[in-house]
Amino acid sequence: MSETTRELPASSARVAEAARRLGLTISIAVHDRPTRTAEEAAAACGTGVERIIKSLVFEGADTGRPYLLLVAGNNRVDEKKAAATLGEALRRPDAGKVRALTGYAIGGIPPFGHAETLRTFIDADLLAHDLVWAAAGTPTTVFPVDPRRLAEATGATAITVA
Repeated sequence: MSETTRELPASSARVAEAARRLGLTISIAVHDRPTRTAEEAAAACGTGVERIIKSLVFEGADTGRPYLLLVAGNNRVDEKKAAATLGEALRRPDAGKVRALTGYAIGGIPPFGHAETLRTFIDADLLAHDLVWAAAGTPTTVFPVDPRRLAEATGATAITVA
């Protein structure tokens, strides 16, 4: 692990505060190498890519309603399957819209603490693990969390995404 002891960036401090408000106790790790992709995060954390949470933002094609899908790093979202569960076709918003909805840049989006309220779904595959890692507001910060506790705290609905 390439964790350092640097002070938390402001956006990661916001994640820590959001976790506290949700009743989650987290420890954010600041790395000296990128954790932007699931593969990079897995290497930095010394874990398998299946234990990395990808926080992916979608919009309803008809309603424009934002959705947050917390997806296992080794899975790709089957948009037709997800759309059947959510009740509408999905589209990917551009990076500017994602930042406006979440308050974070792609590659550092945490699973909670967003600028807007996002209906949240968690990949059922993540629930098979006792510990998973999520982005903490920057492309070099992550934190471990029990996925069942995360789902409970965020009100996430478990779905099959792949």
